[in-house]
Amino acid sequence: MEITFKLYASLTDYLPVDRRTANQMPLEVPADAPIAQIIEPFRMPPKLVHLVLVNGVFVPPQERATRTLAEGDVLAIWPPIAGG
Repeated sequence: MEITFKLYASLTDYLPVDRRTANQMPLEVPADAPIAQIIEPFRMPPKLVHLVLVNGVFVPPQERATRTLAEGDVLAIWPPIAGG
């Protein structure tokens, strides 16, 4: 099935070079793949996978190893961001 995978801020460096400007890409994933398995091939340090949203809804860290997605879902990830 196909989802939209979005990475923000410094995480865009983990996308393929031709997708970094748009910060997103279509991604084929197995229907039973949990979020943790989907993001694993991108080799992002776990401490940088801070805010995870599916269709704009926050997914707590304890659910990421079991939460699966549906066709057309949008998986978006932000790193921790400090402000001042």
